[in-house]
Amino acid sequence: MKKGETYTGRVQHVDFPNKAVVFTESENPEDNGQKVIVKNSIPGQKVRFMVNKKRGGKCEGRLLQVLENAPSETADRCKHFGTCGGCVYQSVQYEEQLKMKEAQVHKLLSEAVDGELNFEGIIGSPCQEAYRNKMEFSFGDEVKGGELALGLHKRNSMYDIVTVDGCKIVDEDYHKILTAVLEYCRKKELPYYHKMTHEGYLRHLLVRKAVKTQQILVDVVTTTQIEFDMAELAGILRELPLSGTLTGFLHTRNDSVADVVKNEGTTVLYGRDYIEEELLGLTFKITAFSFFQTNSLGAEVLYSKAREYVGTTKDKVVFDLYSGTGTIAQILAPVAKKVIGVEIVEEAVAAAAENAERNGLDNCEFIADDVLKALDNITDRPDFIMLDPPRDGIHPKALEKIIDYGVDSMVYISCKPTSLARDLAVLQQRGYKVIKSCCVDMFPNTVHVETVCLLSRKAQ
Repeated sequence: MKKGETYTGRVQHVDFPNKAVVFTESENPEDNGQKVIVKNSIPGQKVRFMVNKKRGGKCEGRLLQVLENAPSETADRCKHFGTCGGCVYQSVQYEEQLKMKEAQVHKLLSEAVDGELNFEGIIGSPCQEAYRNKMEFSFGDEVKGGELALGLHKRNSMYDIVTVDGCKIVDEDYHKILTAVLEYCRKKELPYYHKMTHEGYLRHLLVRKAVKTQQILVDVVTTTQIEFDMAELAGILRELPLSGTLTGFLHTRNDSVADVVKNEGTTVLYGRDYIEEELLGLTFKITAFSFFQTNSLGAEVLYSKAREYVGTTKDKVVFDLYSGTGTIAQILAPVAKKVIGVEIVEEAVAAAAENAERNGLDNCEFIADDVLKALDNITDRPDFIMLDPPRDGIHPKALEKIIDYGVDSMVYISCKPTSLARDLAVLQQRGYKVIKSCCVDMFPNTVHVETVCLLSRKAQ
């Protein structure tokens, strides 16, 4: 096989995350039956791909075309399917999606866990469509030099943007807001920010909508290269026939070179700078840049499972590390002696403290700091540790400090099971045993899944 050449093959299975194992079908006997990893594919598909990486005898290919659908692909698809880089599994019936994710994580953790894995399977999301409470849309163009687009990245592209005005993982209010903002920006001939030249104005549109309260927050993120008043757009959005209620419209400035949604100053042009959401009987204030699980109803399932794994917190000091807006901390707090949450995003920490006060919890303390640094300054010692790190998992030095506390048990929630598997190797080496684990599908139609793991310290 040669880099840059095109081949066809059949997908045998998919390993997490999104690594489809394909065996080639070729007229050349030397190329027939070779193993290649091709992302964005589904078991049973016949695909055409181009080899784009070849190293150490291993090959990776970029999907060019699905020549034959898999037998499991019987579900309806949105008009953006295959073009947008998001919902790889949308063509597969939901029960089959769950089986695929369950098998992937079970295989991954079985290889990472010492001894036999007590795996409790997967729990599905209460909603499979219109489940997201947050979207970050990007401005750009669909083809170079084309008209302004607003949406998500085209599959296999860092630059091309697909206007996803029919996306099925959000409700109709998102489509109305996206369309109104795009039409307005086109009318005003506002240029988007070019990642290569670092010139332009429009960067991102951030929309948050709470499922329980139906409150909506909209934030347009731009550079400061143009002086422009967004107040008129605020008025247009207020007149939209939305099922939810627009509670705030913001304009955030971001001149950083990195292609991320970053807050370098925000102006509130209408209403307030947050929405409120309800989870498991508690109320949470969510600002534009706070971390909050993107599937509210799924989060209730996830946190209920985590609480079950934690067991009793009565009279215990609990550390909630990577605490976001303090959701897990406050769910565990009612009978705990004290809960200390650590989160690096200051805005989220401020929201967490306010949320605890709103919910009548006076035994929560939230610290704005990197976990690696914060653990050196906290004088309390935990009886239990809850871990919910970002996708890349826990910094190795922070993990060592966590292990040094020697707590009897901890619960690890992971949105990237490969990071969890890596950290489990260290935890087991340092005296912890995996008691049980399960998955919760927070991201239907996509390749992603949450994993919950209970660990206990082995008897010395």
